[in-house]
Amino acid sequence: MNTLVVMAAILFLLMVAVGGGKGARSFIALFFNFVVLLFAIFIMLDPSANIILVTIIASAAISCITLFYINEVNSTTKTAFLSTVITIVLLISLIVFLTETAMIQGFSEEEVGELYIFSFYIGIDFMKIAAAVIIMSTIGAITDMAIAIASPMREIFYHHPTITKKELFKSGLSIGRDILGTNTNTLFFAFFGGYLALLIWFKDLDYSTGQIVNSKVFTEEIITIMCAGIGIAIIIPITSWITAYVLMKAGLKKEEEIEGSE
Repeated sequence: MNTLVVMAAILFLLMVAVGGGKGARSFIALFFNFVVLLFAIFIMLDPSANIILVTIIASAAISCITLFYINEVNSTTKTAFLSTVITIVLLISLIVFLTETAMIQGFSEEEVGELYIFSFYIGIDFMKIAAAVIIMSTIGAITDMAIAIASPMREIFYHHPTITKKELFKSGLSIGRDILGTNTNTLFFAFFGGYLALLIWFKDLDYSTGQIVNSKVFTEEIITIMCAGIGIAIIIPITSWITAYVLMKAGLKKEEEIEGSE
């Protein structure tokens, strides 16, 4: 416990030292997001609850905290939030389809061994729980990508007010391409970092490559990575177009106001 407190204090001090007030808000936002996630889990425990709907609402709340609380309400965060919502809506059907087709719901064989003394008849649709897990896992990467594109595009527009919408849109795509590979690799290596012990265990048990690839725990994580990667790729043109449209519209409105005052 003391170690956790010390590590949390170090993290807070570093975030404040580097980010100032925004760094402090970022640290506090971690706890707000945790509360939202915990509250969503408690609601999901009710058999009558719509798990997918609860997940969507919780994801929207997490996005609001991440974007509006940390970065305040402005054109950049608004466009990033709108892009995030559109991308999540587009991904929901794919995620539900994949969870139903791949049959990755519930516990894997490797996990059941430690839980066999408990009853699995808890009155909750594990199919929807699996979809909710994937949605929750993708929301962070998608939100980060949205703000990472919208913020530089805003700076480009303010430093080059004569830029056209097409050029601004292409700038957004270029920014997205530069960080697409790094974000995807982050997701990929986060899986191997978190499941390194499991992969070593697979090797000790002489699992073949086919057994590893077809194991439920491995397939679930790979599908999660793929869905997050698809979301990252989709949100690049969405954010670029919405941001270019909003900035150009705001710039045109500002010019009309200046001309009207003259």
